[in-house]
Amino acid sequence: MTLLQDLRRIASLAGPVLAGQLAVIAFGVIDTVMAGRASATDLAAVGLGGSIYVTIYISLMGVLQALSPIAGQLYGAGRIEAIGAEVRQAAWLGAALAIPGVLLLAFPAPLLAFAKAPPELVEKATAYLHFGAFGLPAALAFRIYSALNNALSRPVMVTVLQIGGLALKVPLNAWFIHGGLGVPAMGGPGCGLASTLISWAWCIAGLLILRYGSAYHPLRIFSMWSWPAAAPLRALLRLGVPMGLTYLIEITSFTLMSIFITRLGTVTLAGHQIIANLGAVAYMLPLSLGIATSTLVAQHLGARDLAGASRLAWRGIRMAVTLAVLTGALLWLLRKPVLHAYASDPAVVAAALPLVLFVAFYQAFDAVQVMTAFILRAYKIALIPTLIYAGSLWGIGLGGGYVLGFGLIEGMPDFTRGASGFWLANSISLAIAGVLLVRYFSRVSKDPEN
Repeated sequence: MTLLQDLRRIASLAGPVLAGQLAVIAFGVIDTVMAGRASATDLAAVGLGGSIYVTIYISLMGVLQALSPIAGQLYGAGRIEAIGAEVRQAAWLGAALAIPGVLLLAFPAPLLAFAKAPPELVEKATAYLHFGAFGLPAALAFRIYSALNNALSRPVMVTVLQIGGLALKVPLNAWFIHGGLGVPAMGGPGCGLASTLISWAWCIAGLLILRYGSAYHPLRIFSMWSWPAAAPLRALLRLGVPMGLTYLIEITSFTLMSIFITRLGTVTLAGHQIIANLGAVAYMLPLSLGIATSTLVAQHLGARDLAGASRLAWRGIRMAVTLAVLTGALLWLLRKPVLHAYASDPAVVAAALPLVLFVAFYQAFDAVQVMTAFILRAYKIALIPTLIYAGSLWGIGLGGGYVLGFGLIEGMPDFTRGASGFWLANSISLAIAGVLLVRYFSRVSKDPEN
């Protein structure tokens, strides 16, 4: 196929995925804005509680994401009924993973103690996490539905549900934050309750669509009962555990950054939370392109078209980097109006302003690493990327950020201290991860059996 044809195929899949991902990330934006309007304490509590919830959810969700490349290769090979069997096994795995996740969220005291959160944040963050514990099983179930649809190149229905949930988010947030109609004002934790109710709505809708949607009948998901089976579960875990660890490493590099920055004060944490949320929004573009590209690559691999898989992969990476550079430039040019849209407190805006440079700068590196990692998963390769992430994001990003942020090296410039030090080290770590992943994929694409 020509370059234009390949880019159109990637874009046609990435478009709905991006719309859905932006709807989901808008949950965080809405929480940040609405909690920030309530008070700086509510904003900081939602930031801290949300960071802990996302760490747990993303790590468990990452394991379940193994369904996507497995189902994608089966789809490319024309083995449709085998996909239904994989979905049933993924459901058992999701149920098992939900248990430790719920327990961690229901009893978050050790995590909050590690964060050394001020007393005024602990109560609100705990309430936020308790609501998240109730919604976690539904969120994981919906992730299975999403992974399946991505593998089948059918992301539109997932996007429709996500946009529908977004339409409910603002009124539910307003109701629970400020109270009314017999519901007491909850402040920031009300954001967690709103998200939980929407997660259960998504879960139920996804189950009904799988059960009664004619497009899913050939998969025969509900036509037979399957107990947990060792072989398919091992295959899911062999790919899913490294994927989950990769997500854990990536998200904890930001979560622990938030926890360490908590020690620098509530205003600094609130400013960091805005930048972290802004970076997460920008991340949705390369993430969506990565999901779309990896889906097409997996289908080509299932059909044994190795040359087509490699061609699509490289074109997808170049496309993502080009768009990421444009995104970074736009973030820098619009930094002031964007920050004022997030917060009305001048001190919070002032704390966030110098950090915009970092989130704008690392967009290209972020695009390279996420695209390449997703493409490698389509090849069912996840262990080496996990090791690369551990060394770069934890070792250089988090470790270097701690050293710079808390001024452990004498004589360093002032701009490397505080929150800026953490963001500088994180940017360097993403650049190193991107370079190493691309070099590894270059070898894999030439010899996919290696």
